[in-house]
Amino acid sequence: MRYEELTGQVQALARLPDRRSAERAVRATLETLAERIPDGLADHMAAQLPAEAAEPMRRVAASHETSPEQRAHRRDHGERFDLTGFAGRIAWRARTSEEEAIREASAFFEVLDSAVSPELMERLYTALPRDIRELLPEARAFENQRNQEDRRP
Repeated sequence: MRYEELTGQVQALARLPDRRSAERAVRATLETLAERIPDGLADHMAAQLPAEAAEPMRRVAASHETSPEQRAHRRDHGERFDLTGFAGRIAWRARTSEEEAIREASAFFEVLDSAVSPELMERLYTALPRDIRELLPEARAFENQRNQEDRRP
């Protein structure tokens, strides 16, 4: 998927007034997502996105490069925060309300679902806490939930 297509779809789904607003929503969501998920997962996601969308994720992951112990931790674990923190960070970055941030992030995840592999979306689903997972597309979230339930003894 090309960057213009990605931002255009986010603009339409989130009912944003212009492309600039969509770009701001995409960037804010990707930067916040990169903080929340393990760096390795952020790197895999960035590899499947257009360069303009991948750059915010890579920049956030690169900013985590401090001590070897911290790098090792970030590679396997994301920063811990819930939906309130997730929405607050997106809202701050996009200069919007938390309610609008949730709507925009939800639209972004809908587009992301068609932009990256199903396996990557499943990894994202399992890396996020339940409250943030609810922003993911319902069909994929339901499918993943059903698969997890099927695996239980």
